[in-house]
Amino acid sequence: MEELIKKDNIKVKVKVNDWEDAVKKVGELLLNDGSIDKQYIDNMINSVKTLGPYIVLTQGFALAHAAANNEIVHNPSVSMITLENPINFGSPNDPVKVVMCIACIDQSTHIDTLSKIANKLMKENFLDKVYKSDTIEELYNVINN
Repeated sequence: MEELIKKDNIKVKVKVNDWEDAVKKVGELLLNDGSIDKQYIDNMINSVKTLGPYIVLTQGFALAHAAANNEIVHNPSVSMITLENPINFGSPNDPVKVVMCIACIDQSTHIDTLSKIANKLMKENFLDKVYKSDTIEELYNVINN
């Protein structure tokens, strides 16, 4: 089993006020483990404000990220939260139930990480299993198996 997301970087049934709060909370998991600086969270939020809800990739799923940057990203890493109540980003794929965050130091790790995530998303019933996970342990196993 290759670990895509560490258990410490997963939270389930998180309460958020809006999309910006969701991006902050998923980013804070990486901030707390020293993988990123706070500036990376600000960059993710500013990207959505500037470019729109492009991070909502499919029905109910958002992939928060900003440009690869080795000055504010210290370790390539991924985090994920499921939301207690789905929220809107202003996307046709709203409401969002799951927010994943990727932080990369360069273009190569960015593409590699996106490829691994895409492979997970294409697995049959992957997002349904993610949505139905009630515990961190359960969600960890769905993601990393």
